[in-house]
Amino acid sequence: VVLRPASGSRQRDAPGAADGLALASDPGGTLNFLAMVENLQGDSGRGYYLEMLIGTPPQALNILVDTGSSNFAVAGVPDPDVTSYFNPELSSTYRSQGVEVTVKYSQGSWTGVLGTDVITMPKGLDGSYTINIATILESENFFLPGVKWHGILGLAYDALAKPSSSVETFFDSLVRQAKIPNIFSLQMCGAGLPVSGSGTNGGSLVLGGIEPSLYTGDIWYTPIKEEWYYQVEILKLEVGGQNLQLDCREYNADKAIVDSGTTLLRLPEKVFSAVVQAIARTSLIQEFSSEFWTGTQLACWDRSEKPWSLFPKLSIYLRDENSSRSFRISILPQLYIQPILVIGDNLQCYRFGISSSTNALVIGATVMEGFYVIFDRAQRRVGFAVSPCAEADGAPVSEIEGPFTTADVASNCVSSVSFHEPVLWIASYALMSLCGVILLVLVVLLLIPPRCQHRYTDNDVVNDESSLVRHRWK
Repeated sequence: VVLRPASGSRQRDAPGAADGLALASDPGGTLNFLAMVENLQGDSGRGYYLEMLIGTPPQALNILVDTGSSNFAVAGVPDPDVTSYFNPELSSTYRSQGVEVTVKYSQGSWTGVLGTDVITMPKGLDGSYTINIATILESENFFLPGVKWHGILGLAYDALAKPSSSVETFFDSLVRQAKIPNIFSLQMCGAGLPVSGSGTNGGSLVLGGIEPSLYTGDIWYTPIKEEWYYQVEILKLEVGGQNLQLDCREYNADKAIVDSGTTLLRLPEKVFSAVVQAIARTSLIQEFSSEFWTGTQLACWDRSEKPWSLFPKLSIYLRDENSSRSFRISILPQLYIQPILVIGDNLQCYRFGISSSTNALVIGATVMEGFYVIFDRAQRRVGFAVSPCAEADGAPVSEIEGPFTTADVASNCVSSVSFHEPVLWIASYALMSLCGVILLVLVVLLLIPPRCQHRYTDNDVVNDESSLVRHRWK
């Protein structure tokens, strides 16, 4: 294993493990990254999944790779949309913790019971590891028709873990037990291919480091702003090389995250509107149905035509580790104008791979399919490099360029107040405490002598209302 310190924001060589960085690819060493190449299957429409063996004797399940949540969970009972499920009663190593857990996503939710069991990964790390696992007993809009996965592998930080951050996450368990570097990397190879198709587009989840064969050029790193989601800082967006000219805080409202479990590139509503207007303005098709942009209609062309030449490229600027610099990741239309349906012998229909969001800018599979993405938790940064599988008709569909100066943007584009779960819980407890004090005062007033009490008239009204604060995870 070659150990090498990182230098600068661009790094071509995989660094060493001594300081918590990645191990260089070494088939004969502690980690065999080449064995993890092409260990994923799936597509951007229904997610990318990893085969995993759970329990004793092992039960084989496909697990969705999700960097936007933190629980490891599998179907624990039969479900109409699931072809396999984990039966804890058949595993001699399963231990129930008797704790109920519920996780909600932007689409769907599930409720299950927390336990522990051993897992192995046929195309992952050698050995078996004991991890927290939630068996899903009830779900709503979580397992969908046609999906080929049976559970979810949350790879975000423990701050998002349910029922509390004290539940050790899957990857934290691997780092502790296998003593691997605190870093993983992800390549999803579905660029330009039909979404929700055969589900065999493939990809790679490399645990513990960086595999040099999975990227070309340099790796550009942007700091992780806060360790819950993989929250980054977006400085600006360009459509066809033209800056949208929005306040940079609009791009980070109320957060900007990198999330493999989200299908599309999701943009805050104001940013989404500006992007749609810019694409419509710069594309060679001036009249487009509004339903196409909102995702309720498809656009179809003759199969001999490729509509991608009609649309501009989209660029996202991220702050570099050197805060006075930035770099941009760009996706060509082959990534956001996505083939989805063939009609008859002649028509290929496409969907718009960008949608609006009320609470985040989400760099989802639409963008991630263009890049090899490194989640360097040890150095608190996310890296992007061009993926060699991000090609359509033999031509690259993604680009990375830099450095650029940040003199034209604010020194901080992220809101100083981040309304995520810990803050909401603190606010909730504070409100409950206030209600408790008010209730105590009312009880005291009821118990004191009548002569000191206020004589209410028929016109006096006392109202006591409370509300629940709800938070959607993604």
